[in-house]
Amino acid sequence: MKRIKTVEIFTDGACSGNPGPGGYGVVLRFGSTEKELSGGAANTTNNRMELLGVITGLSALKEPCRVILTTDSKYVVDSVTKGWVYSWRKNGWIKSDKKPALNVDLWEKLLPLLEVHDVQFNWVRGHAGHPENERCDRLAVEQRDRYSK
Repeated sequence: MKRIKTVEIFTDGACSGNPGPGGYGVVLRFGSTEKELSGGAANTTNNRMELLGVITGLSALKEPCRVILTTDSKYVVDSVTKGWVYSWRKNGWIKSDKKPALNVDLWEKLLPLLEVHDVQFNWVRGHAGHPENERCDRLAVEQRDRYSK
């Protein structure tokens, strides 16, 4: 019987203006091996960048894994762990306040990944000295600045 790998993923997003230029940063860790990923867009929102960071990290995994995912995005963590996103989907992407859910295209990419991987979400306060969160923030800001020009 094959043991499932445990991978740590750290993510962060950054945006100047909302919308505006943005970026995301991801650090993947399996044992002592680490990989950094990042990207961005010229006209985006902070929440889109936070979601893209998570999607990018999970998409990089080549097999089903147990994932400890650390992010400073309450939007992502609460939407999944409190079940909001599943209700939005069930209700045709309409929230409990009867307004349309945002970022449906990204949620539709994330939800299947959450079915493949066993993901534990950990929220950390941003800009509070968490080493991997600070590293992801630097990657995200580099990308944001690249798209600001």
